Order: sequence, then structure tokens, then C-alpha cells
Amino acid sequence: MTADVDNLVLEHLRLLRSDIKEMRTEMQSGFHDLKDRMARLETAMLRVKRDALGAEESVAFQQVAHDRLVERIERIERRLELSDS
Repeated sequence: MTADVDNLVLEHLRLLRSDIKEMRTEMQSGFHDLKDRMARLETAMLRVKRDALGAEESVAFQQVAHDRLVERIERIERRLELSDS
């Protein structure tokens, strides 16, 4: 009878070990998928940040060009004595 109980315990331990191994494999696969998805998200976020910086740079260049045009117009108005001041 003791041998039967021992065999039963060993069989349960083998099943538990098998289940744990299967769960570990599934978890590792899931972690691998999550890491890939996180890497893609990080890459996408960097692209968004780069695009936003490019847009800000474009706005800054346009502002500088606008300021130069305003200065030129003011200078022309002064030379032609068209300004109010």
C-alpha cells in the first residue's frame, strides 16, 4: 500500500512539473511578444517626437522669415515716409 501511495504522489508531482513547465513556456512566449510590442511602441513614439520637433522647427523658420519681412516692410515705409510714426 505504501508503494501505491508513493507512486500516486510521484505521479502527481510529475503532472505538476509538466504543468509548470508548460506554463513557463507560455509565459516566456507571452513575454517575448510583449517585448516586441513594447519595442514597436517605443519606435513609434520616437517617430512621433521626431515629427513634432520637425514641425516646431518649421514654425520657427517661418516666424524668422515673417519677422524679416515685417522689418523690411517697416524699413520701406520709413524710407517712403508712409509710416504713421
